[in-house]
Amino acid sequence: MDASPLDPQARHWVQAMTDRIAHRGPDGEGQWLNGPVCLGHRRLSIIDLGTGGQPMHSVDGRYTIVFNGEIYNFAELKEELSSAGACFQTSSDTEVILEGYRQWGVDCLARFNGMFAFALWDAVEQRLFCARDPFGKKPFFYTVQQGRLHFASELTALEQLRGQGAGLNLTLRPEAVMRYLAYEYVPTPQTVYGEVESLPPAHWLVLEGGSLRTGRYWDMPVPDENDRRSTDELCEELRVLLARAVRRRMVSDVPLGVFLSGGIDSSIVAGLMARQSSSPVKTFSIGFTEASYDESRYARIVAGTFGTDHHERVLSAEECADNLPGIISKMDVPMADASVAPTWLLSGVTREKVTVALGGDGADELWAGYEHYIGFKVAEWYNALPAVLRRKVVEPLARRLPSSAGYINPRLAVATFLRAAQAPAWQRVQTMLTAFTPDMQAEILSGSFRAQAPGFLAPERLFAPTREQYEHWPHNTAAPLARAFHVYVRQFMLDDILVKVDRCSMLHSLEVRAPFLDRDVAEFAARLPVDRKLHGFKRKWLLKRAFADLLPREILYRNKRGFQIPVAEWLRGRMRPLVEDLLSADSLRAQGIFDPAAVRALVDEHLSGRADLRKPLWTLLVFQLWWQARNGSGTGI
Repeated sequence: MDASPLDPQARHWVQAMTDRIAHRGPDGEGQWLNGPVCLGHRRLSIIDLGTGGQPMHSVDGRYTIVFNGEIYNFAELKEELSSAGACFQTSSDTEVILEGYRQWGVDCLARFNGMFAFALWDAVEQRLFCARDPFGKKPFFYTVQQGRLHFASELTALEQLRGQGAGLNLTLRPEAVMRYLAYEYVPTPQTVYGEVESLPPAHWLVLEGGSLRTGRYWDMPVPDENDRRSTDELCEELRVLLARAVRRRMVSDVPLGVFLSGGIDSSIVAGLMARQSSSPVKTFSIGFTEASYDESRYARIVAGTFGTDHHERVLSAEECADNLPGIISKMDVPMADASVAPTWLLSGVTREKVTVALGGDGADELWAGYEHYIGFKVAEWYNALPAVLRRKVVEPLARRLPSSAGYINPRLAVATFLRAAQAPAWQRVQTMLTAFTPDMQAEILSGSFRAQAPGFLAPERLFAPTREQYEHWPHNTAAPLARAFHVYVRQFMLDDILVKVDRCSMLHSLEVRAPFLDRDVAEFAARLPVDRKLHGFKRKWLLKRAFADLLPREILYRNKRGFQIPVAEWLRGRMRPLVEDLLSADSLRAQGIFDPAAVRALVDEHLSGRADLRKPLWTLLVFQLWWQARNGSGTGI
């Protein structure tokens, strides 16, 4: 790899990149060019408002860093490093990374409890050391072209180097489009561009001596099915760990609050914050005029219980739908989680009062919050039934179930379960989540586009990332349901939930912290026997037991509801003109990816009410909005 000094033009390239992601850091900026390295940074000031600017240099000038995120245990690490002789010139967690690397090298990553993506230059060794946090809360994209490494927090920053003289090529990867249609996102480490990869969570990257290498520094623990600790012992340990995780995330030099949905997870966080705060905690929630999607009543119950300073906004279909095209066009990656709209709007409401918000992300994946965990378990029993009973009785009954455009569509839910039950165990989780099956893709993708990736729609290839995560541990160390947990954490949470929250919050210059993804808390959850999380059909069993005295009964025993919008109804109504425009034959023919007739058939099936195709149509619509923002007249917010 080229180690020659960079042309001064590199400053302009980096400036263009940091300008594009100014929303991630509106409080300050900086660039630093030295020999073969040029680093740029945008700062959202949270800790050490006066002296925490970046790029930051070590006291002796040997190390220089750009860092996105927070190290929550930086105070303890700073004390340990100071005792070992380190000198500090700021009060920031950024400098703790610099001195931690000096003291411990790559092993410093094992000591950091936080969310982070950083790049650190060692001027003596001429080494660039980069890393991403254990769960991938903070993004890190990179590409190597013409002998140079380019990296950024968003793909939009790398897109700025096209046509800037930097010689960067970004071409659509057909295999990534196919995976997007299946997953509703492109699974890490692949990205939608063939030349760009995403550094996986819990990985480091080193560029040294002209070579690039990556490695893993942490892994999810395997469940200990022989754990014999009592329920009371486990509950007490969980209460201590989570209270500490919340306390660490309340360290801030700017105002902070909490996203409050009224569900178990955010309510626990709000309650623990209230216990540890000397003033009323600021809480924020979004409601909907559509009753089957609205949870604002529960958020108000929690706010009243803990005496919070509560802020609520109720959204109409018109307001939410009208904002959607602009929101999606601002996302750097195509990601078809329909809750992106309320998450973006909630972030905006929250940012009016605070700069930092805590949330409940990670609890559903680590503590069995989703119905799909039950579905995975029931599938084993269903497959044990005689085949004739399944074929002659269950499946015909399933086709007679009622259909609904509301939050739950019984017929669609059962059909999805039956399809998943018939899939191999490694494919079951993704089958329950997928938007387009391989057969559906074979119909809607144009022949010329499919020809660019021959054979890729075979399930073994299309869903290879899922199989890799499912089989991550040796075959004799984890039960199938434990492997399903791993798939959820390393795919759905990583590339859907965390991407959605990071992008929506950072578009409003709001930092969101996740106590459930504190490494100590997450390791505790991962090591538990599966039945401590999914106890029979009781989801989040131990979590609810541990915090039964904290939460109101109405919250503790209510069913989980996702943060969703009425997609099925809106596609037939408020958003129909957008569907007709972006999925029109003319638009699709000009693009060349999709077969216009096949897409039209999907649209007609849904609009007529003959089928509920909210999931595949929404996935197509999001891709077209993302594509339009990069290849046509994107809609601004």
